Amino acid sequence: MSDRFKVLPQYALPKRGLTDFAGWVASKKRGRTTTGLIRWFVGKYKVSMDEALQPDITQYATFNDFFTRALKPGARPIADAPLVCPVDGAISQFGAVQDDQIFQAKGHSYSTTALVGGDAALAAQFTHGSFATVYLSPRDYHRIHMPCDGRLRRMVYVPGALFSVNPLTARGVPGLFARNERVVCEFSTAFGPFVLVLVGATIVGSMETVWHGTVNASRSKEVRTWNYDDQDVRIAKGAEMGRFLLGSTVVMLFPKAAGVRFDPAWGPGGAVRLGEPMARIG
Repeated sequence: MSDRFKVLPQYALPKRGLTDFAGWVASKKRGRTTTGLIRWFVGKYKVSMDEALQPDITQYATFNDFFTRALKPGARPIADAPLVCPVDGAISQFGAVQDDQIFQAKGHSYSTTALVGGDAALAAQFTHGSFATVYLSPRDYHRIHMPCDGRLRRMVYVPGALFSVNPLTARGVPGLFARNERVVCEFSTAFGPFVLVLVGATIVGSMETVWHGTVNASRSKEVRTWNYDDQDVRIAKGAEMGRFLLGSTVVMLFPKAAGVRFDPAWGPGGAVRLGEPMARIG
C-alpha cells in the first residue's frame, strides 16, 4: 500500500475540530482525571520523567503543563559548536536547498517561498542555502531552543492545514510543511539571516514564543506579521525560544554564505537531542 493511499483518511478527518477539542481538554484543570490522562500518555509513549524538573505527574495541573514540562538543570548541556540542535526529536531531512526547493521526502519537495508564507524576498536569502527538518514525537521534550545566538527581526503567523507531521505523512502528503499552519521566526545572526519555522499539526493546540506567548490562539485565516526591528530582542544559543502544546516539527533555513556543514553523524531518521552539535559554519 502506498504512503499516499495510507494518509488519505487524514483528508477526510475534521482536523480543525479535533485540534480545537484536544487543545480545550489539554488546558483544563481536572484533578485526578488530568493525572489519569497524563499517566496513560506516559505509559503509551514511554515518556521518561527522570529528566523532568518535576517528575511527579500528580503535580501537573493541566495536560499542557505536563507536555511543556521543564527539564532539570544540566539535563541538556549545550555543546561548544557553532550550531546546536534546537530540540529533542528525530531528523526528518537536511541538506542543501536546491534553488528554492526543500526536500521533504522521496518524491516531494516544496519551495522556501511557500514555507515562509509567500514572502519571496525573505525566501531569496536562502537560495542554494541549507535546511534542516526535525520531527518531535509525542514522547519528546517540547520546548524549542535557539541553535545559535540571534536577534529577532520578525515573526509571521501563516494559517494552514493541520495534517499530522509524522514520517508517514511526510512521505504521503505533498508540500506538507508549507501546507500546515506555521509560525515563521526570522533572526539576524553572526553568519547572516536565519529562519526557524514552527510547524503545526493535528491536535497541536497552540504554538508559543517566549517574546509573544500563544501565537495562534484565535487561528486567524489571514497571514499576520509582527516586526521587531525597533526592539532589541536577543536570544542566546541554547536559550528557550518557544514551545509546542502537543508535538510537531521545526524547519530551519540557513543562507548559502554561512557555508553550513552538518555533523557527519547526522542521518535521516536519526535521533537527536537538544544541545548536541548540529553543524559547523564556513
